[in-house]
Amino acid sequence: MGAALHLDRGQVLAHRRRAGGLDVRLPAGPDAVARAAWAGLADSVPRAALLSVHARVAATTSSAWHDPPLVQLWGPRFSVHAVAEHDRAVFSLARLPTAGARRRLAEDLAERLDALLDGREMPYGDAGRALGVHHNQLRYAATTGRVLVRWDGARQPLVRTVPRPDVDPVDARHELARRYLHVLGPATADGFGRWAGLVARTAAATFEALRPELTPVRTDVGEAWLLSRDEPDARSAPGPTAPARLLPSGDAFWLLWGRDRELVVPDAGRRSELWTPRVWPGAVLVDGDVVGTWRRADETVTVSPWHPLPDDARAAVEAEAGSMPLPGLRRPVDVRWTT
Repeated sequence: MGAALHLDRGQVLAHRRRAGGLDVRLPAGPDAVARAAWAGLADSVPRAALLSVHARVAATTSSAWHDPPLVQLWGPRFSVHAVAEHDRAVFSLARLPTAGARRRLAEDLAERLDALLDGREMPYGDAGRALGVHHNQLRYAATTGRVLVRWDGARQPLVRTVPRPDVDPVDARHELARRYLHVLGPATADGFGRWAGLVARTAAATFEALRPELTPVRTDVGEAWLLSRDEPDARSAPGPTAPARLLPSGDAFWLLWGRDRELVVPDAGRRSELWTPRVWPGAVLVDGDVVGTWRRADETVTVSPWHPLPDDARAAVEAEAGSMPLPGLRRPVDVRWTT
């Protein structure tokens, strides 16, 4: 690759925090919510998308996960995401197979589902039975850009159909890669493929097509690519960081695989506590660094720091937990520390 630009761990993480809006919350409003969802908001764990918005946007309300401009769909890796409505194509058509049986399956399922629903919403289990397919197969139809879902975490997702976006799937895929590179760059085609749920050859072809827009970079974990327009920000000195943020399971800041995880959490033992084989916990961010994990059960938030935190950091974490705009709480959030 011949990378001339070297970015150390601190520079990479500072750029990602700034790109992801994690150092300073954006003023409340639909534009800020859409910006928070720039790389999509993973929502497979109930209300994860809401808490990702809260980490980035001031005065987030408990309804932000389903208010405009956000809609839900089966996005990257066929998991539920909240995205800006005008970005539907980026997170759906970008993943449509280029040809072959899988593309025919996706388009056929979308067509049949649209005819079945005829403008209605329906639990996806019922829709699958009506079409004579396993309901999980309906996720393939989402790559056509015609299927949206609504899932509150308590019951089966509701499905509905919408018109296909008037966007070329290749253009959508290029834009999805730009989103990934902006929020999680410097990055590799392999990392993009895992993040987006694309086969390796498609991810590699996408990065090759974007080569004129990219700058080669060497990081502490190897060679990667950065959007050239992001180079000035990546070179700039880190600024003030937020005292604390509680990032939910699958938040874009740490939705990574392989060696990319080493920059975020250098300690291999700690990485296994964050990226677990089962449902991931949340990540505790203090002064811009991941310092532990957290989980929630109703009004109880359990925080497991990896090392002793000073009193002001603990107070900041507790304030973050207390400010989470979760619906249906019967009492204030109670923070419990494991150490």
